[in-house]
Amino acid sequence: MAPRKRIIESDWQDLRLKDRIGPDLRVLFVGINPGVRSALTGHHFAGYSNRFWKLLRDSKLTPIPLTYEDDGRLPEWGLGITNLIARPSPGINDLRPADYVEGWKVLNRKIRRYRPQAVALVGVTLYRAIFPLLHEAPVAGERNVIGAHTITIHDSRVFVLPNPSGRNANFTYPEMLQAYVRLRKWIESHPPDKIRLQR
Repeated sequence: MAPRKRIIESDWQDLRLKDRIGPDLRVLFVGINPGVRSALTGHHFAGYSNRFWKLLRDSKLTPIPLTYEDDGRLPEWGLGITNLIARPSPGINDLRPADYVEGWKVLNRKIRRYRPQAVALVGVTLYRAIFPLLHEAPVAGERNVIGAHTITIHDSRVFVLPNPSGRNANFTYPEMLQAYVRLRKWIESHPPDKIRLQR
């Protein structure tokens, strides 16, 4: 049996994921930044213990089961995916404050261009990083943050979801699933207005 190749930083540090975004978005999912495995595979939420794709199916946000290799199909259902920070890293502790500020400038332009019905921030950490940039005070408490917020970004409603990473011990899978179901029900009860679709 051949020895496993050791992955070194030079293998992934310059890799960037392609956004999966199309017209008439219902939801634009936003992660903090790609992990190393996502960078190496070229697909979003590719970590071995990441539950994002299972949550999409179990919540009925997608009608069929998908894996990270199917991320290019998300626009078929009015879903898109991007990251606040394009640079991959082993964890968020490797990110610099300037990464968040520069990443927000790029994300802000994407939201203004595509005008999704909802911007789903995947993770409480991401929510806490973005809200000061919007001159808003973050809501206190992990549980209180999850769900729809009154703030909008370019007319897109902000929705906060638990981070689906296997490292997230703050939420059980049923709690995560409940949040994704709430997002689906919110989207279904707020059909896009005709004015925005004509832009």
